[in-house]
Amino acid sequence: MTRTTPDFSFETSAAAHGYLQIAGVDEVGRGPIAGPVVAAAVILNPDHIPAGLNDSKCLTARKRDSLYDEIQRMAFVGIAQATVSEIEEHNILRASHLAMIRALAALPVCPDYALIDGNMLPRNLPCPAMALVKGDARSQSIAAASIMAKVWRDRLMVGLAQQHPGYGWDRNAGYPTPEHKEGLKCNGVTLHHRRAFAPIRNILWQEKNP
Repeated sequence: MTRTTPDFSFETSAAAHGYLQIAGVDEVGRGPIAGPVVAAAVILNPDHIPAGLNDSKCLTARKRDSLYDEIQRMAFVGIAQATVSEIEEHNILRASHLAMIRALAALPVCPDYALIDGNMLPRNLPCPAMALVKGDARSQSIAAASIMAKVWRDRLMVGLAQQHPGYGWDRNAGYPTPEHKEGLKCNGVTLHHRRAFAPIRNILWQEKNP
């Protein structure tokens, strides 16, 4: 199967309809069992687009770090999160959407159009928007947002790993790897674990029902 690379066609089409500040929005962290969900919004300058933008999952950690710095210099960026407690209060989808809305609000300029990764638009968006399935592989703005969200969250989890050693968060970013699951057996559940997620819920149930 041929893998496509994102382009600027969706942004160009929106600009042709009169929109000036077009933000790509993506989130990372729906699958982990620990840590927040993080979203980024990026407004690229069409005359200065960093080379090599792609879905963050298709890039090496070194390339993501390099692009993270370039995007910071060359674009408008907003980054935000929804906490573990908010994930548990709402659900992971709604928490992801909440992080996306906050990321748009965190931009240094007001967006007038948004390209949202996924098949559903968040409620109460501040501007018109389009949902793009696999948008991080189709839109350069969404690809840039995926990179910003991924690197920011990975760095956050490295910091949390120093406070809570034994789970391997600096390597697994809170995903349920064998190392992480072993850490749960040895060290128990932390405040950063998502108690509504099945692996954590099951551990807590076993503790209450030995």
